[in-house]
Amino acid sequence: MSPPTNQESSALRPASAGGSGDCGQHGHVAGARPPIVAMAAAFCSVVRRVEELGDLAQAHIQQLSEAAGEDDHFLIRASAALEKLKLLCGEEKECSNPSNLLELYTQAILDMTYFEENKLVDEDFPEDSSSQKVKELISFLSEPEILVKENNMHPKHCNLLGDELLECLSWRRGALLYMYCHSLTKRREWLLRKSSLLKKYLLDGISYLLQMLNYRCPIQLNEGVSFQDLDTAKLLSAGIFSDIHLLAMMYSGEMCYWGSKYCADQQPENHEVDTSVSGAGCTTHKEPLDFREVGEKILKKLMYSYIFCPFFHLMICVSWEVQIIIGMKL
Repeated sequence: MSPPTNQESSALRPASAGGSGDCGQHGHVAGARPPIVAMAAAFCSVVRRVEELGDLAQAHIQQLSEAAGEDDHFLIRASAALEKLKLLCGEEKECSNPSNLLELYTQAILDMTYFEENKLVDEDFPEDSSSQKVKELISFLSEPEILVKENNMHPKHCNLLGDELLECLSWRRGALLYMYCHSLTKRREWLLRKSSLLKKYLLDGISYLLQMLNYRCPIQLNEGVSFQDLDTAKLLSAGIFSDIHLLAMMYSGEMCYWGSKYCADQQPENHEVDTSVSGAGCTTHKEPLDFREVGEKILKKLMYSYIFCPFFHLMICVSWEVQIIIGMKL
């Protein structure tokens, strides 16, 4: 089973948080709902939609399991999360916690898509089918954010999903596009015919990775903050919270290099993203993405991280591609 198309997805989603439904319909006056009633209706919309999405994902997992012909740890874990989700949705919907349901659904999607990503990587992204499969996986990984945003659950939708899950979703989409683009850059004939398509994949992938780096603000080092390791404190003050943040910078830096190398002749596009790499999601700004400019920002920060992070030092030693990128001017 394929994930729902845009039309199917739109048909299944509630048009707005204030759409018609069984929940939260009592007590509104003169056509306008009190805030508490409107929020209750939004909660119910999320619960219904998550239940629908969970059923679609469970059917998809069943197909994957049958095609694989054997049990897979990630599919088993995803299926278990969706079964728990189904049980919770079967209870009184007014009592269901949308945040818990979204977390269960998101965890299931992360496991399910990880299984499919591994298969794509093992097969080196088959040229005839991988483009559509990558689109489907991006669609699955985007659904939790889309759901929350469309229902206006909270001014800051990250409060419902949480920074870690949002980072995970952005990281997985960006890393998937990085691996896909890596396979495409080795196909000379494909590049000659479809360099504009490569540029789109690169722009989308870099956008997701920069988004991942900007969800959390850097730790401000002052007298009120105690720390034992100065190097770690300096990384946190730069908005680098894990080795995945470092990998996200490495991947986006390399994608900027590919964009400069293979897409230099393409017409500029108005693809606006948050181009800051400070990790300060609270002070983001959007502007057209320039491969050279963004790549230089990322590589400068990579070199800063290199000074304080032994793990990054190890990665640099074993990655000749990153050595080339850091050693060159884009």
